[in-house]
This record gives sequence, C-alpha cells and structure tokens, in this order.
Amino acid sequence: MTAATPPNIQPLSEDLQKVAIEELGEIPSRIPDDLLALKTWISQQPHLRARTDDQWLIQYLRGCKYSLERAKEKLDFFYTITSKYPELLACYDLDNPRFREVHNVGIFLPLPKLLHDSGPRMVFFRMKFDIEKYKIEDVMRPCNIMHQIMLLNDPPTCINGLFYVADFSGSAGHFLQFTPSIIKRQVAYFEKALPLRIKAWCFFNVSAVAEQFFKIILPLVSEKLRKRIHIYTKDSLHKLWELVPQKYMPAEYGGENGSLAKAAADYHKVWDEYRDYFKENAQYGVDENLRPGNPMDFDSMFGLCGSFRKIEVD
Repeated sequence: MTAATPPNIQPLSEDLQKVAIEELGEIPSRIPDDLLALKTWISQQPHLRARTDDQWLIQYLRGCKYSLERAKEKLDFFYTITSKYPELLACYDLDNPRFREVHNVGIFLPLPKLLHDSGPRMVFFRMKFDIEKYKIEDVMRPCNIMHQIMLLNDPPTCINGLFYVADFSGSAGHFLQFTPSIIKRQVAYFEKALPLRIKAWCFFNVSAVAEQFFKIILPLVSEKLRKRIHIYTKDSLHKLWELVPQKYMPAEYGGENGSLAKAAADYHKVWDEYRDYFKENAQYGVDENLRPGNPMDFDSMFGLCGSFRKIEVD
C-alpha cells in the first residue's frame, strides 16, 4: 500500500474537532491512513468511478463514524443512485437557466445561524412553488445538489448534522406530484447516500391534506428517521417553538435567522464557485455491467409506482 500523505481537508474549530472525536470516533492522527484505505478500495472497484478528493471522502468516513465498510456502502450507493436518477439527484451544469430559476423561488435554503448557535445547521423548506410551471424533480434538484456542496464547505453541517424545518402549507396539487417512487428515491438519497446526520425534520402549517400525505409517506421511511419527524398543524405552532425557538426561524416567519430572499440571492455565488466541480462530476458514476456479483435491482428497490390520487380534497 502506498504511504499515506497529509490530508487536504478543511480544519475544524476546536469545538467541532471535539465533537468529531467524541461522537464520530475520529482519531486525527489516523486520518491519512483511513483516507488511503478508502481510496485503495475505490481503485479496486471495476464498476465505480468516484471522486477521491480528501474533503469529499473524509465526510463519508465521518458520516459513517469511521466504519470503513459503511463508508464503502454509502459511497457506492451515492454514485449508484445519482447515476440512475440524474434528473432528480445530479446536475452537471449549474448555469442551466431552469436550475437557477427554480433556485430563485427559494424553496430550500440553509440558514446562517446554527440551532442554539452551536448546534446543527438549520435548513428551511417551503412547499410554495407554481405546480403548473415546475415538476417536483425540478424543485428537489437544487435541494439535492446543495447537500453535496454542504459536504464540502460547511464543517458545522458535516459534524453537527442538519435540522430541517418545513412549511407544509402547500395545496393538494403540490402533494400529488410526490409519487411513491419519487419519495422512495428521495428518502434513499438522504438516508443511504449522503453521509450527513439528520437530527430532525419539523413540518409545520400541516393541513388536513398534508396529514393524509404523511399517512402514506411515513411507512416508506426508516424507523430511525421516523422517530425524528415532528408534525405540527396550524393550531400547534407553539409546540414547534418549544423545539425550535422562533428567533432561529427566517425573517419571513418572525425570526432572526436571515432572510430567505437574501439567502437565495447570495447562494448564486456558491453555485458559481462550484461550477467547474460539478462539470467534473459528469465523469463519475457506476457501470452496473461491471459490478461484481449481481447488478443493483432497481425494480425491487424503487419499483413502487402510481401516485397519491387517493388524497381527498375538501
């Protein structure tokens, strides 16, 4: 095995390094060897073309609490699912006008302040978009690419995880776009492909239509994630504030955690910064014909088809 070289990764603050050591099992002196072991495995996989940047791979080790086997599985699955469903999970042209236009709607955005100032990254999602103009794949694509960028440029997210808050006051037409197969792909991406710690999903302004939606969705989610989902109807917002003090909400919702409009405008600089990186990503992926053993069975994994036509509208 080639000798390990010093890693090219972002330094962590003293507080974040402490969390990485105590909660993620990181041993700083072993990072070069851990990265080398993962890179060596990648080079031996005939079906897998994966990035080997230190900053990219270190998060797979951290996100899997330094279990090399889990990191291998998650990294392989990331390239497997993004290769199979690029219209939902990948983008190689961040200057695509449609991509930027959807982003400007401000559907999904990370907020500047961490929860309780030193906790997980707050991420805001709102079910507010023109259903005649945009498909759910259009809407979720920038969201999914943002997660990939956070693996590279946001140490608090990488170490402390993500805390999602979602305004679910959408119409029945919004929810009908979420077919079971899309939901299964999206959940698999979050749970099995991204090496990030999901601390909570809080849905508020949940209407009667949305409640029916959750009855269908929750069985498709793992028990671990299901325990971290909190649902608040319009008359129970006070319970949300107990979990998320209102000051950590964006200004549009009476908080002090930046403005969604400004966050969307400012994020164009991030898209610009990573333009070339995502162009390079077009060369990475998997070839199922070269996978040792049996190819991935997508039909059994994501073959549930149909739609939520049984959602009733008053």
